[in-house]
Parts: sequence; C-alpha cells; structure tokens
Amino acid sequence: MRFSSASKEADPCEAITQAIVPSDTTLILRDRRREEKSLEICEGLTDLVAAFFSVSSKELRRPGRPTSEVGRVRQIAMYVAHVALRLSMNEVGRGFGRDRTTVLYACHLIEDLRDDIEFDRIVHTVEKIAEAAFLKQGERRDG
Repeated sequence: MRFSSASKEADPCEAITQAIVPSDTTLILRDRRREEKSLEICEGLTDLVAAFFSVSSKELRRPGRPTSEVGRVRQIAMYVAHVALRLSMNEVGRGFGRDRTTVLYACHLIEDLRDDIEFDRIVHTVEKIAEAAFLKQGERRDG
C-alpha cells in the first residue's frame, strides 16, 4: 500500500505541540537553573540567619550534629526556605546539606514552636526579611 504525498507532509498539530511542549533538553536546563537558584537561596539564607541570630555561618554549614543553638537556627532557616520562599523539601535539603526528612522534621518542629508568641514573632521577622531579600514583589505572601 502506498501513501499519498499528503500523508508525508508535516502534521500541523505536531508542529504546534513541538512549539508549545519543551524538549527534554529545555526541561533539563530549566531544572538545572532551578536547582542552582535554590542552592543560591539557601546559601544566602544561611548567611542571613547567621547574621540575624549572631551565630557563625561556618557552624551552620558544618555537617553533623550542631549545638542546640546552631541547630535551632538552621531549623528556622530550613523552615523559612520551605514555607516562605516556597522551595521543595528536597531543594531545601540539598541546599543545607541535609536529607529531606530532616527538613520535614524541622518544619514540623518550628511550626509547633510557633505557638509561643515571642518565638512566632522572631520567625515571622525572619520570614519577612527572607521574602524581601529573595522574592520579587509579586511573589511575596500577604500578611
């Protein structure tokens, strides 16, 4: 069976799909840029919370179990990265050199600790500073 020459022509739907749907290469590059941006945000956020709480950014970046003070500051930073800056738990984990389950634990813990009014005020302040530093005007949360 022979096909007519009309069937050899490009399918207009396929051409539109190719124009709209990104290629695998485009998706890989987009993912790589997002990963680089999330790493940069976590690095900057580490420096920001280190300055805010007067702790060493070197200590915050150190692998292993930190002192309770440094650990709490890191947990706040991971919480803010996930909740206020909307990074996924996997992105936050990579950015802080931790596992996503550590980020999950930190988020649950900080959320529970926010029942204390003074602690909530401190975390809220860090959220607002981080949003101002890392999000564009249209991306910021209200409140």
